[in-house]
This record gives sequence, structure tokens and C-alpha cells, in this order.
Amino acid sequence: MDQFLVLVFQLVVLIFSVMAHEVAHGFAAYRLGDPTAKDLGRLTLNPVKHLDMFGSIVLPIMLYVISGGAFVLGWAKPVPYNPMNLKNPKLGSGIIGAVGPISNLLIAVVFGLILQILYPFITIPVITSLILLLNFVVYINVLLAIFNLVPLPPLDGSGILFSLLPARFYKVQEFLTRYGFWLLILFVFFGFQLILPIIGSIYHLLTGPAGLF
Repeated sequence: MDQFLVLVFQLVVLIFSVMAHEVAHGFAAYRLGDPTAKDLGRLTLNPVKHLDMFGSIVLPIMLYVISGGAFVLGWAKPVPYNPMNLKNPKLGSGIIGAVGPISNLLIAVVFGLILQILYPFITIPVITSLILLLNFVVYINVLLAIFNLVPLPPLDGSGILFSLLPARFYKVQEFLTRYGFWLLILFVFFGFQLILPIIGSIYHLLTGPAGLF
């Protein structure tokens, strides 16, 4: 398949996956008592409302080129919420943080099932191409889910961690809040390989014999 078309497809998948991720955050916040995302018009599947030019377009293209087409990652504009509007701010923040990765895993599960249904017909040329494209959908969403669970701000894993930490560990939260971004940069360059086996295991579990990566 033409590499340009593969790049375009991966960008489209990434954009809609991070969009679903952010809408899930906003919807969870709304259900828990905070209307901020709804009032700002962010509970929509209109990609224009969620696109971040660097995180949704420029960075994924850069990573695609640098990795030789093996890797894309990006983000959408974060959906804001006010924890003070939540019925239980600490627990609610953890739930809001968790639903983003859960939404990506659900997408991966659905498309993984479709992949396995189509796999017996792989000898049909159009199905062969479709299976390749669906593999990208599953892999990108598993990647987004697991990466976002890393407990470093501003990733969702930090919100989940902070909601579980007892109050006596407030200094841990202060440290991660202050230095989390720089720790995340270090993780991306020097620690990302630590989560690759987890991503690979979940991806192969969901795709079975239809997995191509």
C-alpha cells in the first residue's frame, strides 16, 4: 500500500482516537457534576473542536518520518474540567482520568473483533488491505491507552494515581506536579521501551492470528 496513504490513514485514526479519548473525559466529568466541557462545546465528535495543530498533526508526521513509518503518537486539546464541581473531587478526578484510556481500549477491542472476523477472508485483495488498516486502528488505540496510563503529569495515569494516594503522600503529588513534564520527556526518550511489551501483548491478544505487527 502507498506509504502516503498509510500515513494519511494513521493520522485520521490517531485524530479520531484522541478525540474519542477527550470526549470520554468530558462526558465523565459532566456525568459527575461538572458542565465545563459541555458549556465549552467539547462534548462533540467534531474534530475541529479538539484538534491541536502540533499534537494532532505536526508531531505524528514527525514521528512517522523519524521512525520510518513504525510509530505515530499525538494528542488533542485537553478537555477542561473543574474538580470543585464534582460530587467527590478526588474520586471523580480518578474516574475522569481512567475513562480516556478505557475508551481507547474499547475501540481496540471492537476493531480487534472485526479483524478476527475478517481474517479467514484474507486472500481476497480488498480484505487484505482492510486487515492492514484495521491493525493500525487496534495498535494505535492500545498504544494511546497504555501510554496515557503512565503516572506522570499531564498523562491520565497521574490523575488516577493522585486519586488513590493517601493524603500523607501529598509531597509525592507536589513533586510529580512540579517535575512531571520533564520526567515524561525523559520517559519518552529513555523509558518508553518499558511499556512496549505491554502494548504488544494486549495488541496480539486482541488481534490474534490477524495481527500483523
